[in-house]
Amino acid sequence: MKRLPGFLEKYFWDVDFSRLNKEDYTSFITERILEYGDERAIRWLFQNFTKSEIKKVLKKRRNISPLSANYWSLVLEVPKNQILCLQRQFQKKPQKTWFY
Repeated sequence: MKRLPGFLEKYFWDVDFSRLNKEDYTSFITERILEYGDERAIRWLFQNFTKSEIKKVLKKRRNISPLSANYWSLVLEVPKNQILCLQRQFQKKPQKTWFY
């Protein structure tokens, strides 16, 4: 099991950082670093995952903001129409569950 370096802990405030590993949580780790990562975290990401793995996460994950997704689409040369979080149906506000 490959543990993550300690400097990445600040990006995973809501989970048990000691249980995260690269093999089991590739998409989650990549998504968080694409969204919140600084230069050091991004460098680590590109050293530990292939460009195709990172592109796959960018295309399929919905929790990346439109701002970040647009930036990474340019950097990784991924057409915007292939990125799920940039599709219109995912940018709408969620409907209320309760009507009061």
